[in-house]
Amino acid sequence: MDTQISYILAIESSCDDTSCAILKNDRVLSNVVAGQEIHEKYGGVVPELASRAHQSNIVPVVDQALKQAGIVKDDLTAIAFTRGPGLMGSLLVGSSFAKSLSLALNIPLIDVHHMHGHILAHFINEDQKIPDFPFLGVTISGGHTQIVKVTDYHEMEVIGTTQDDAIGEAFDKSGKMLGLGYPAGPQIDKLAQEGDPRKFPFPVPKAPDLNYSFSGFKTAVLYFIQREVKKNSDFVKENLKDICASIQYTLIKILFQKVEKAVKQTGIKSVAIGGGVSANSGIRGQLLSYETKGWNVFIPPFQYTTDNAAMIGISGYFKYLEGNFSGMEVTASPRIEM
Repeated sequence: MDTQISYILAIESSCDDTSCAILKNDRVLSNVVAGQEIHEKYGGVVPELASRAHQSNIVPVVDQALKQAGIVKDDLTAIAFTRGPGLMGSLLVGSSFAKSLSLALNIPLIDVHHMHGHILAHFINEDQKIPDFPFLGVTISGGHTQIVKVTDYHEMEVIGTTQDDAIGEAFDKSGKMLGLGYPAGPQIDKLAQEGDPRKFPFPVPKAPDLNYSFSGFKTAVLYFIQREVKKNSDFVKENLKDICASIQYTLIKILFQKVEKAVKQTGIKSVAIGGGVSANSGIRGQLLSYETKGWNVFIPPFQYTTDNAAMIGISGYFKYLEGNFSGMEVTASPRIEM
């Protein structure tokens, strides 16, 4: 197989963003993302509405990605798509489109694990430093909080994971309690920058080994707000910035206590974060602070943190180089192991 030049079209539709990217080898030529504002009024993603929106968005998004890349569909070498994990209805839209396009063009089909994409986003060629193997990948999003030992492009072992809720959900649900809109995570981050992170102490849940738990933290925030509002109905309004700063400070503490433990246990001092929550300024700042302790840290560009097809494309590219293709019998899988 001649792999000198490849054009891979990648599709990401695991949740509520419809995205298509075109990669020329390991460089991104286009990365188009169509969000779904309809979920904001519900305070979270509604699966049925998400899948319907994907159906409306996918053709225009693919068309725009091809135009931005300056190529036509006949130039494509392979089609990559997110197989899972994610919402079943959303995944089906992307996988069905990808299989149809692969058949029509008679080119290879490549299925990609969504979380592999978040980790391998660091290998998108933008002339930045990239991690050497092995390294620890910390995937943090609305649905995942994991510590992954990465020994090769597609050899990954989860050594720590959440036992209940993810860190992104902890941010969003805490924000909802404060009356913030969805998604609340970015709003908490913005408000926290002007608040006192030690004003209101919140408990750090205890979870075994390298695992996480965030359900107890959310309960603690709820009880705290209920207790204080009972004393002063304007408590949240008067202390919003300090509450946000305290919530963010504690969540960062919970996250990095286990990352520090993982570094100590494995002896691996290269740490790369990925996933939507890796856009959080406090998390980025905390990770960078470990460089003084001899860690090699890697933070993805903002455009590759939230769900996007470029990260699916880079994972697909490395599979393409190996000739690791999928058959037409491949199916979307909402729950799939790393």
